[in-house]
Amino acid sequence: MKRTTFAGWPCTVARTVDLIGDWWTPLVLREAFYGARRFDEFERVLGLSRNVLTQRLTRLTEEGLMARVQYQDRPPRYEYQLTEQGRDFFPVIAAMMRWGDRWLAPDGPPVLLHHETCDHDTHAEVVCAHCREPLRHAEISARLGPGFPDRHRESALATGRFDDPAMLQP
Repeated sequence: MKRTTFAGWPCTVARTVDLIGDWWTPLVLREAFYGARRFDEFERVLGLSRNVLTQRLTRLTEEGLMARVQYQDRPPRYEYQLTEQGRDFFPVIAAMMRWGDRWLAPDGPPVLLHHETCDHDTHAEVVCAHCREPLRHAEISARLGPGFPDRHRESALATGRFDDPAMLQP
């Protein structure tokens, strides 16, 4: 069965899922945040096949989340470093950890995040960028942004909906 691509959808959640929405890609990124850089480190810690790991690292590199950097000349050896775009994905991984720690870890979090700046263990919190209050679903509404396709804007404004599947496709 061919996988549906969301790369062209005007929904950034769908496009993000298109980029990282398989089992291994978020785990490769997690390990990069934990400090893994070399192919054999990712392979050893994750235990996935070389071809799957190669595919995931290639995709992350092509999409700009990681950079393949040579660290040895003879023989040529490379490591994978998070780019600014990749480092900017950290809050997503931290939010996934927070949710998993709450709902999937009855004995407590398997890994703690430690904030070196204040020397305390911490967890992700999603807060309003303006008032810094926690964001709660019941207190949020969504509206069209400047990146919503013009060809669907009139219909979305008339119906008050912008989640119609016909509108979300390119």
